[in-house]
Amino acid sequence: MFSLTGQKVLVVGIANENSIAWGCAKAFRAQGADLAVTYLNAKAEPHVRPLAEALGAEIIAPLDVSDPAQMPALFAQIGARWGRLDTALHSIAFAPRNDLHGRVIDCSAEGFAQAMDVSVHSFLRMIRLAEPLMSEGGTCLSVSFFGASRVVRHYNLMGPVKAALESAVRYAATELGPQRITVHALSPGPLKTRAASGIDHFDELLDTAAARAPTHQLATIEDVGAMAAFLASPGARNLTGGIHDIDGGYSITA
Repeated sequence: MFSLTGQKVLVVGIANENSIAWGCAKAFRAQGADLAVTYLNAKAEPHVRPLAEALGAEIIAPLDVSDPAQMPALFAQIGARWGRLDTALHSIAFAPRNDLHGRVIDCSAEGFAQAMDVSVHSFLRMIRLAEPLMSEGGTCLSVSFFGASRVVRHYNLMGPVKAALESAVRYAATELGPQRITVHALSPGPLKTRAASGIDHFDELLDTAAARAPTHQLATIEDVGAMAAFLASPGARNLTGGIHDIDGGYSITA
């Protein structure tokens, strides 16, 4: 129904074959896109590079968003190689373990600031760097969770952080709409990813979600990838600012 042939797509956040970003990368490539893929650091590279190479990624580069030099270097490389960018996917989040496992009101100022910087502000920085490369329009995507809009037991600090991310999506979509740059958040239900394993009692959340969802199925990374590929396509050019639930209907249940 749509093609991404010729699109240049940046995928940030692949950690392994269970990552949401990996599901998205596969979907982008299946529709014909050319990929740039990042890995966090030297420890992560052996896990990510083979996946990127399997999809024929044209750019494979490090990106630790806490290093202020790495994101500009990445976009300089993209600009030099491609001269443009059509889609950027941001699928990263972080909170220090002690702050994540405690009460929100007990979180440290340092932990809160770090969670906001990695999970939210890095997306804004990414959009700002992508903007000059999207002179013909483009799509910027991040990943949220329904704990942004309601209290999910044990999600704790990441709830307010994801709420900030969703608000940032709406404001960025409004600011960039005239330039035909769309901005979205993908909001899957609970998924068995490495990042999610840091949430206390996460297995209980998985079981509850599967039981309560109208489809009685958890979302898969392929489900998320399908939505991401559609939002990056010409067919979605008049959609922006959305928080897209991909959760078997779990988010509509009480």
